[in-house]
Amino acid sequence: MTKIKIPCVQIAGCLDKKEAQLMSRSGVDYIGFPFRLDFHAEDTSEEEAADIILSLPKQTQPVLITYLNKAEDIRLLMDKMHCNVVQLHGDIDLPELKKLRAQDSDIAVIKSIIINNDDIDVYKRQVDIFAGLADAYITDTFDPATGAKGATGKTHNWDISAAIREYSPQPLILAGGITPDNVYAAIKHVKPAGIDCHTGVEDSTGRKDKAFVEKFVNRARKAFESEIF
Repeated sequence: MTKIKIPCVQIAGCLDKKEAQLMSRSGVDYIGFPFRLDFHAEDTSEEEAADIILSLPKQTQPVLITYLNKAEDIRLLMDKMHCNVVQLHGDIDLPELKKLRAQDSDIAVIKSIIINNDDIDVYKRQVDIFAGLADAYITDTFDPATGAKGATGKTHNWDISAAIREYSPQPLILAGGITPDNVYAAIKHVKPAGIDCHTGVEDSTGRKDKAFVEKFVNRARKAFESEIF
């Protein structure tokens, strides 16, 4: 049985408790807290994020999103942030991931697969490499202009994510340029176990917009309802 809720709606990025409560009340399952990043600024301090996480209701789970690649560093930050779910966006060696899993069998690991071309065999090899160690995969978009791996606000070829979903024995979460306007089509096309967005529900000031968040969640739920999980 997977440790990841299926289907799930995740929104990454949280500035304060007000945003966290907005997302929780709107029916978001997972709120992503990005820290120790190679790209992009962090939304708040780790101490502030930990306080936000402690205020979350039980139905909304926090996810640590990080580029850390050493088991000890990842575990320490998960403990600090009170997170049992970690989304690994950086390159991590198998011994380190095995060490992380060995430290606590109750944690859930989501491993990113960054889409930067249409060579499906490359992504199938990544699925094979992390088989048995990842509880789920998340496909996200590479930005050649900045080198950013995810949180680019850009979509990728959904046919590639659909092919990975068909190949992978673990659930797939789709990310990359997902907005309230394309979330329904994205889910119908890829048939993922989860959907993720970050900037797609933000207003011009960078804050989560209530109307955008509610529209995103409602359209995602309608799309998921038509699929079988």
